[in-house]
Amino acid sequence: MTARHATVVVVGGGQAGLSAAHHLRRRGFTSALDGDAASNGGDGGGGARTLVVLDAEQHPGGAWQHRWESLRMATVNGIFDLPGMPLPPVDPAEPSRTAVPRYFAAYEAADDLAILRPVHVDSVRAVDDDPDGPLRLETSAGAWEARVVVNATGTWNTPRVPDLPGRDLFTGTQLHTRDYVAAEAFVGQRVAIVGGGISAVQLLDEISRVATTLWYTRREPVFLDHDFTQSLDGVDVERRVAVDAAAGREPASIVSYTGLGWTSSAVDARRRGVLVRRPMFTALGPRHVIESDGSSTSVDAVVWATGFRADLGHIDPLGLRGPLGGVPLDGTAARLDPRVHLIGYGPSQSTVGANRAGRAAVAALVRRLDAERG
Repeated sequence: MTARHATVVVVGGGQAGLSAAHHLRRRGFTSALDGDAASNGGDGGGGARTLVVLDAEQHPGGAWQHRWESLRMATVNGIFDLPGMPLPPVDPAEPSRTAVPRYFAAYEAADDLAILRPVHVDSVRAVDDDPDGPLRLETSAGAWEARVVVNATGTWNTPRVPDLPGRDLFTGTQLHTRDYVAAEAFVGQRVAIVGGGISAVQLLDEISRVATTLWYTRREPVFLDHDFTQSLDGVDVERRVAVDAAAGREPASIVSYTGLGWTSSAVDARRRGVLVRRPMFTALGPRHVIESDGSSTSVDAVVWATGFRADLGHIDPLGLRGPLGGVPLDGTAARLDPRVHLIGYGPSQSTVGANRAGRAAVAALVRRLDAERG
């Protein structure tokens, strides 16, 4: 099947993808969707350099459009301005699932970004053995070929759920954070909330107002004894995560690096006596969990606030993973194939990190294309 062409294909239209597209536009890349640009191949040779963003979502907003309804702008964690367009004033009581996608949609329009959606990228492979040759992306809307792929698929579509004994035997409700809507679904129930991150604490505070909750974590949560600051704590966290990414370790949860802050949810949960951690249970039964000491506790529902893993299955045909399970990086480039850049991954999982990574990836890929052009 004939492929369409772009110099750079950005996979994913969330914060990281939009940041990369913005910086590509600033560097003079034009839309690969325009007839003239598409016909010349956009191959980084003598013709125009082109870009396209392939986003699997139906609408702008990335994963934000799927956040639970009760998550309001006053309590969200990690909103950061997209480059060149500050987040406008919003009602703190507005759900983030409407406010952030509206901002992203306005940004796409203002920056005139070349975005196709919904387009799911199934696989990325090298066309031939030439290390400078094109990459072929098979998608739900046909094939594309590109000189560079910037992967910005995030984690939302790959929830992490522990494979505990008896999980398939449990007859109550089980859901992951990504499928949570509102606490009203649990009124009067006994709910096990699993996870030691910010989302787990937020859901614990919320659900405990209408249900009996039990909070389980694998290790004792560590709460900060000071307010987290991006200028001090954030820089140190990014440095430590970058070391792990460079070594090819699979990215861990951000909270494992940062610790937990005393958010309003944490303070309220502690005040009401529900911020009480239990060691992780070892198995599930039809309507109960087996505690670490072997005893049984009845529960009606389990909420897995256990995080996500990087959504990278489509680039696995390139063989970029190292022996430690992650993709070793040099900056944002995959060490085993610098035609591929990963942003919103490892040290750039946060929104501020995604912005920086978008800029860094574009600078690096332009240097590579300039060197090839000679």
